[in-house]
Amino acid sequence: MKNFFLNIKKHYKYAVYQAKAELKAEIANSYLSWIWWILDPLFYMLIYTFVVVVVFGNNQPGFPVFVFIGLTAWDLFSRMITGSVKTVKNNIGIINKVYIPKYIFLLSKSFVFIFKFMISFALILILMLVFRVPFTLQMLNFPLIILSIYTVAFGMGTILLHFGVFVEDLANIIGIVMRFLFYFSGIFYDIAIRIPKPYNTILINFNPIAAIIHQFRKAFFYGVFPNYYILLIWFVMGIILTVIGVHLIHKYEDSYAKIA
Repeated sequence: MKNFFLNIKKHYKYAVYQAKAELKAEIANSYLSWIWWILDPLFYMLIYTFVVVVVFGNNQPGFPVFVFIGLTAWDLFSRMITGSVKTVKNNIGIINKVYIPKYIFLLSKSFVFIFKFMISFALILILMLVFRVPFTLQMLNFPLIILSIYTVAFGMGTILLHFGVFVEDLANIIGIVMRFLFYFSGIFYDIAIRIPKPYNTILINFNPIAAIIHQFRKAFFYGVFPNYYILLIWFVMGIILTVIGVHLIHKYEDSYAKIA
């Protein structure tokens, strides 16, 4: 792990530069430019709010805020997981020319996702004002929540980055798993209320994104203390996954270029 932090320090500027270049490329030929970064999550929120409120008749006060919190957390987690699988293959041109630790590419992608997450987070605050969801001191727990999401997603991402080189169909498998996980993470419903016991407890405690979304909503929507124990568990789990993933990458990365 010492080499891990030294490599991040050494290649940090490259990761930031690559992230900026990707963001610029996204909007280079778009008429609406950066406005899409706002419209995209808003449209998703409106669609799911319409389905649940109009179709299923859920009239919970401030429900768009409830949904948008779930979508914002899910979007960061999902992007990092699905984006990690083909990281090596998408950067094979650079890998063949110069040595860069492969998790630096994942770090760079994560900067892009964090940037978009912060835009969505700003929209959460605006929606809270619009729908009169009270601001409370519990919102100060935001750094702990985002750290838990990021650490777990990055740890999983390093492992998937490695196996994505060797397993050709892994991207398809992960796509199916993520679609399944989406509906069991409480994006547009409250797991604690809608899922009967003991299954709601199992989902909240053993599904990392469901657990973190639940704590996110506690702090921002319900105005109560999040479960610090749960956040700590998933943060530690993220560290463990990162250690495993970085070890795999350091051990096998010399063979990546030959296989990819």
